Amino acid sequence: MKRTATIFICIVIALCLNVNHAKAQRFVKASGGHFTIGGQNYYYIGANFWYGAILGAKNGDRSRLKKELDNLKANGITNLRILVGADGPLRANKVSPSLQTAQGVYDDKLLDGLDYLLVEMGRRDMKAVLYLTNSWEWSGGYSQYLEWSGRGKAPVPSVDGWNTFTKYVAQFVECDSCKQMFKAHVKYILGRSNRYTKIRYINDPSIMAWQIANEPRAFSEAGKTAFANWVKETARYIKAIDKNHLVSTGSEGESGSEGDINLWENIHTEPAIDYLTIHIWPNNWGWLNKADLPSSLQNAVANTKSYLNKHRAVAQKLNKPLVLEEFGFPRDSIKFDAASATTVRDGYFNAVFQKVVESAKVQDVFAGCNFWAWGGSGRPTPGHIFWQKGDAYLGDPAQEEQGLNTVYDTDTTLKLIKQYNMQLRPK
Repeated sequence: MKRTATIFICIVIALCLNVNHAKAQRFVKASGGHFTIGGQNYYYIGANFWYGAILGAKNGDRSRLKKELDNLKANGITNLRILVGADGPLRANKVSPSLQTAQGVYDDKLLDGLDYLLVEMGRRDMKAVLYLTNSWEWSGGYSQYLEWSGRGKAPVPSVDGWNTFTKYVAQFVECDSCKQMFKAHVKYILGRSNRYTKIRYINDPSIMAWQIANEPRAFSEAGKTAFANWVKETARYIKAIDKNHLVSTGSEGESGSEGDINLWENIHTEPAIDYLTIHIWPNNWGWLNKADLPSSLQNAVANTKSYLNKHRAVAQKLNKPLVLEEFGFPRDSIKFDAASATTVRDGYFNAVFQKVVESAKVQDVFAGCNFWAWGGSGRPTPGHIFWQKGDAYLGDPAQEEQGLNTVYDTDTTLKLIKQYNMQLRPK
């Protein structure tokens, strides 16, 4: 009898261990310059879907959220880069609603939205890269923490000027109270349990990575050391709380490092940072002739490959994966509505996707990309060039022309994405 009971207990323990092992295998891991899931190499073509948690809120649009996720999944897009939530009150050039309505005060509806989003992504076997703050004004971020710390009213670039804005946000990396507020925010979010599944966020395999910020910058030469120290310290803090998930910076690369690729490399030597990120913006970086986009395609592709290869060499040196997690391209003739063509953009995307597939074939460090951005079934509001409260979310943030870099559910771009994602499926 005792022997039977002992055998039963051993079987139960073995089953529990197998269940836990299976769960552990679902987490994305990074080692040897590669991502893996369950021991298989993981390369992907994903999307930016920053407003996912807003749609997931009870007062959001859950029917649209499920429709968008189904459409993304149908096209092989299962890796989504998402904003945890915006900070502070509604203001010019800022998305709404905010998750952190006042310092340390959270809108429960938006928290519920993040929970719901992760549940729906888990059901579709999708992976989320969740960024915790933003260096830009469109979701609060640096500006809002500085305002909360008593550094004066946050300037808006389009109203107060670029120099005024950058001088203001350059204070963030030297602002101890700002960094403490952000640290408290990190602790709060990572300490959360999903109200629907009861699973702690740190144990949720639908999350691929925590990302410190969207495009974190020092914004000054003088602040580079403080910036690097803050990024590294934050990465270590996240790892101390969460042993299961990857950590990334959200950096643009050299262009987001005061033009100093050595600064970018130095930051990513930190052991708590699991992979490297870059962003590429041909339009913003002056690589395009807006009056004649087709004539600019070859130049944009050449510059993109050069920027990618420069950073890829660093990733190889550090033996960590590299992700091009933001890149966008305007619609033909710089038009914004879904009826306008995307012929030139499709040519550009094709070049990027080819590089991912080539990398996967030889198991190189270039591990994936997330295009900017998924608009899906959303459409611009007639007469609104920029986003206004009540408008559909398209992927272009509030300060940018709505539809400029959006991928709609009717775009020919989707066929291209699906075609390349099919090639990345494990054989």
